[in-house]
Amino acid sequence: MSRRLITTGSPFEKAFGYSRAVVQDPFVFVAGTTGYDYATMELPEDAADQARNCWRTIDKVLREAGASLADVVRATYYVTDPAHAEPVLRVCGEVLAEIRPASAILIVAGLLRPEMKVEIEVTAMRQA
Repeated sequence: MSRRLITTGSPFEKAFGYSRAVVQDPFVFVAGTTGYDYATMELPEDAADQARNCWRTIDKVLREAGASLADVVRATYYVTDPAHAEPVLRVCGEVLAEIRPASAILIVAGLLRPEMKVEIEVTAMRQA
């Protein structure tokens, strides 16, 4: 079984010793992804906009891994304030409306940087 590492070029990946995703057939494990636009390293203020950026990054990584959002079987959402939960979940509902993976949302004390309001991690199972 081969193992393939996928990066987005985020400075966090190399500095902190992790990959954006690991492909271990038939699974794709996508690391916790925050709402940065990794091309510009800009982070929107709004939690829902951060969630949209998370999904854009996750979608791109899954495609690079030979999978798609339709292959997501588990999703975990982390938000730093209960007030962010519903706006973030609405975005998740837009993205995953027909996919409906097993999921959980956790309210956490904080993420790596105080401006980060949401982090999303997923596991996908590629179809043969």
